[in-house]
Amino acid sequence: MSDSLPVMVKITRIVEETPSVKTVFFDKKFEAGSGQFVMVWVPGVDEIPMALSGSDSITVQEVGDATNNLGTLKPGELIGIRGPFGNGFSPDGNILAIAGGVGAAPLLPLARQYSNITFLLGARSAPDLLYTSILSECTNLMIATDDGSVGYHGFVAGLLREMDLSIYDSVCVCGPELMMKSVLDVLDSKGVLQLGQFSLHRYMKCGVGLCGSCCIDPEGLCVCRDGPVFRGDILQQSELGRYHRDACGRRS
Repeated sequence: MSDSLPVMVKITRIVEETPSVKTVFFDKKFEAGSGQFVMVWVPGVDEIPMALSGSDSITVQEVGDATNNLGTLKPGELIGIRGPFGNGFSPDGNILAIAGGVGAAPLLPLARQYSNITFLLGARSAPDLLYTSILSECTNLMIATDDGSVGYHGFVAGLLREMDLSIYDSVCVCGPELMMKSVLDVLDSKGVLQLGQFSLHRYMKCGVGLCGSCCIDPEGLCVCRDGPVFRGDILQQSELGRYHRDACGRRS
């Protein structure tokens, strides 16, 4: 498969997961590791990076022009897919997965692949929780909601702080940046930072490490090529949770 040209795929069905999140299924399967991403081209709009939530699906939160347009497409319409790119999660032993919001998408294939997973799922409130039926069947699911409507009342980092992490060999994390920074800090405080694997999201234009738009400070690692999954100890001194760059490379 060429890295430079998208493969056109036909949308087969769309599932509304929450009021602002939909899963888009298409008619081609892509071989990818859990946590790898593809570049999704919405014709006439934009091309954006998205994690695969399955071999033939992406899960879309409507937050910008491209994702809003994706949310309006119908079965039978076409989108372009380039990839998969980057690295994925590489857990072993007893696995703890931690997701916030649509960050559950790249962790869903992991939950389906392994049988020894405890899954911490966070969201603002009960209606915002993703994949609860699937995850409750294949993982030991623990839920945290900001408003306390389901499960632990608070953030997933607070729930994590109360847990014994000595039984886990890998901690795989994806979600909003500040959530991941809080999780990283908890792992650090408990002396298990080396177990953490964090999936980052950044602006990307090429997806293959040429344009530099997704580089992170201070080492200049490209999220598309060297990530999107990074070890916790690599991120400890990085920009994670402090700032990121906009589409023009400016700090924001």
